[in-house]
Amino acid sequence: MSSRSSDRGIVVGVDVGGTFTDIFALDERTGEFRTAKVPSSRFSEAEGFLAGLAEIALDLGELTTIVHGTTVGTNALLERRAAATGLITTKGFRDVLEMRRRDRPGTWGLRGEFEPIIPRDRRLEVSERVLADGSVLASVDPDEVRRCARTLLEKGAQACCVAFLHSYANPVNEQIAAEAVREIWPNEHVTASADILPEIREFERTSTAALNACLQPVVGGYLARIEEALAIRGFTGSFFLVQSNGGMLSAGAARSLPVRTALSGPAAGVTACSHIAAAAGLRDVVTCDMGGTSFDVAVIADGRTVTSGQASIDFGLVIRTPMIEMTTIGAGGGSIARVDAGGLLRVGPSSAGSVPGPACYGVGKHPTVTDAHLVLGRINGDAPIGGLDPLDTNAARQAVISEVGDPLGLDAEASAEAIIEVATSSMAGAIRLVSIERGLNPSRFTMVSFGGAGALHACKLVQATGLRSALIPPHPGVGSAFGCVTADIRHDLVQTVNLNTTDINPEELRELLLSAERRTVQFVAEAGLALADLTVRHEFHMAYEGQTHTVKVDAPSYEEISPESVEAAFDLAYTSSYGRLLEGIPVRLESVRTASTGRRPGFDFGLFAPRGVSVGDARRGRRDMYFDGRWQEVPVYSRLDLPDRAEIEGPAILEQHDATTMVEEGFTARVDNYANVILEPL
Repeated sequence: MSSRSSDRGIVVGVDVGGTFTDIFALDERTGEFRTAKVPSSRFSEAEGFLAGLAEIALDLGELTTIVHGTTVGTNALLERRAAATGLITTKGFRDVLEMRRRDRPGTWGLRGEFEPIIPRDRRLEVSERVLADGSVLASVDPDEVRRCARTLLEKGAQACCVAFLHSYANPVNEQIAAEAVREIWPNEHVTASADILPEIREFERTSTAALNACLQPVVGGYLARIEEALAIRGFTGSFFLVQSNGGMLSAGAARSLPVRTALSGPAAGVTACSHIAAAAGLRDVVTCDMGGTSFDVAVIADGRTVTSGQASIDFGLVIRTPMIEMTTIGAGGGSIARVDAGGLLRVGPSSAGSVPGPACYGVGKHPTVTDAHLVLGRINGDAPIGGLDPLDTNAARQAVISEVGDPLGLDAEASAEAIIEVATSSMAGAIRLVSIERGLNPSRFTMVSFGGAGALHACKLVQATGLRSALIPPHPGVGSAFGCVTADIRHDLVQTVNLNTTDINPEELRELLLSAERRTVQFVAEAGLALADLTVRHEFHMAYEGQTHTVKVDAPSYEEISPESVEAAFDLAYTSSYGRLLEGIPVRLESVRTASTGRRPGFDFGLFAPRGVSVGDARRGRRDMYFDGRWQEVPVYSRLDLPDRAEIEGPAILEQHDATTMVEEGFTARVDNYANVILEPL
């Protein structure tokens, strides 16, 4: 597609979740925006994508940029729907994917089942050897590689990964092999590990490259279907995807590097929260995204989003690439409640999704968190989110009674309250995991709660975890789509150094950093976006000699680079993490990560300024709601019609088209000048 995205125009963010597809469209010229929320298409995410665009009723020919957050890659790995892939590797190393790090699924179990993403009969070996210092001990034979590639094709492989030992130190053998494969491979889905992750550690590099290869046909096919449909509908602008690090990359780059989109949708939500928190003057935030299927938690501490260099999508499916550090559990509005064989109430991780959906949708038979809220009167069944038909309260009650109430000897209301309590307890555990268990004091942090279901649980989660307060954005149900619109363009590059600090040559290290800067900056520039500024950040990964795990170290400036300055920076980072140094042990610089970020013009949060005249005008009557063991009548307000500085004491309900906010008894809801609702304990 042609690029004209350097002109300010209409930018659309599209987030396809497991239950709903969310849209946020912004006209950068006028400041007008539109939002939409439609059910996702369970078996064809592209259909949900296009249905969401149709909902905002804009001419696609007028759009300059579409930014997409997707979980297509993640779901393909979790559900083992990735493409059949073959691996060609160094002789003696075909089982690296199976041995992993000698870990097991159950920490305390003596046995565990694990099926590698590439089965053993499609993992083939060739004779070659590059040593750790980069010297070539044995060259690879292209004819042997081609024979292996033909064998993989006969076995049904749709993609191929080439991963050789020590290719990070010298990729020459791997490059020759990959080129030999491409000569006979019938498609473009060939991955060389050094192109994806030129970093030491064969398992992490092989796993990341293998998963990238597995996802190329899946993500590539998905994007091709979308781009074809967009072109038919007249779209000629630029199409980007959100990466797991919260930045954007072009659709073309995503086809080559689909592994970087593994946590795309949730990362967009965290990006939105970082902008919302900064505008509200908050530096310490726990982001909580509760949609229809999952509950995703991340941390922004001292104004910086906590990131990780590695994550496991599922046991043994390790991806090593910069990404926002996130904890995800199966607790969403569509999470199914059941009583297990031991008589315990469980909620999730299985979800009713959009099809068949909760029992109240009229098709599903199993009770969900949404059904429980409906039974308790907390959501308006006559005006559900997502433009759905009115919800069936009787169907919800029947499902709750038959599958939870009868087994536990509870009535419908008590059963529904129990479902909410169990779901809230699971979510509180995830928040504690990213805060207390990492040495962070929850009382410093404000929860930014978004997603279609998040605002219903915000007060309870503040009570359960000791967080200071909760902030509900103006349009929480489309938070990740808003994050797509505000995402920056970013490119990361990693390079292995593997030297003791005493052996560092300042000129060589400086040139390595400058080279990485040039390459990443060029990648950002090629996106063709109008940028407010561009920043480059270098990060060293370092450890004491003999240690496996590294610490992240902010690199000194180019002028200050020396063995002494690098080691001093390590001492500072290591002391911060562990409280003391290990005297007398050499320090190693293992690798360098470079990130170039092109920051787009900032979003004007004044567009969200409250438009309401008075609290009285926003009031929409009263509704019976069950809490504290009895039915009580509570006031209902139109959330977006509340004025600036409005204060409402709970219990109360705040309704809008994409979410419902529950103000619990003992809490006050306060509206700030950006129409955020701040929920604070009295």
